Amino acid sequence: MSGALTVFKKELRGFFFSPIAYIVITTFLLLSGWFFFSTFFLYNQAELRSFFSQLPITFAFIVPAVTMRLFSEELNSGSFELLSTLPVTPCQIVVGKFLAALTFIALMLLPTITYALSAAALGDLDWGPVFGGYCGALLLAGAYTGVGLLASSLTKNQIVAFIIGMAICFMLTIFERMLFFVPESLLAIFAYLGSTTHFQNISRGIIDTRDLLYFLSIIFIALYATTFVLREKR
Repeated sequence: MSGALTVFKKELRGFFFSPIAYIVITTFLLLSGWFFFSTFFLYNQAELRSFFSQLPITFAFIVPAVTMRLFSEELNSGSFELLSTLPVTPCQIVVGKFLAALTFIALMLLPTITYALSAAALGDLDWGPVFGGYCGALLLAGAYTGVGLLASSLTKNQIVAFIIGMAICFMLTIFERMLFFVPESLLAIFAYLGSTTHFQNISRGIIDTRDLLYFLSIIFIALYATTFVLREKR
């Protein structure tokens, strides 16, 4: 995995040299801060439930903005051809970029731990759902990062990659709210496809193998499809 590690280090450094990264971080912290403090002060509730409940819809917009440049920029500038000549496989490239984007999102989440510390200092905070919420957030971010990478590999235009990734992530987020269009015989199957319910289960501190399998399956399918697209381009 030395090739993937090399790509990981390169991409992670690249995030912090891009102004878009700081715009994304600022936007995320402003949104998440509003969701937390509006509950904390207006309703006098020492909990992070509102913060975690809004995270799927927030990630549906934020994560594609993080991933949109990872392949589109290289395909547009022609540097992907140079990358293809290096002794790294498409799988290593995809894994390296995936881990870099996921690490960046984890670092973006890190300042929000102060919300939990503030709630714990001023109230009786249940740390079980908080731990589950952050575990679910990383799994959700991983699934959406995989989708964003796939979208970025399909086009040379970063804006198009962002729109494709956002549309897919948004559909996964609101899938449960569209089940009234689905025939009753297929209701259980389509209900499983939505990401929000799986995330909410984990964020309550309930670790179910079905929820873990859901997120890991999306990550695997998205990364496999991205690798296939890159091999075709190569």
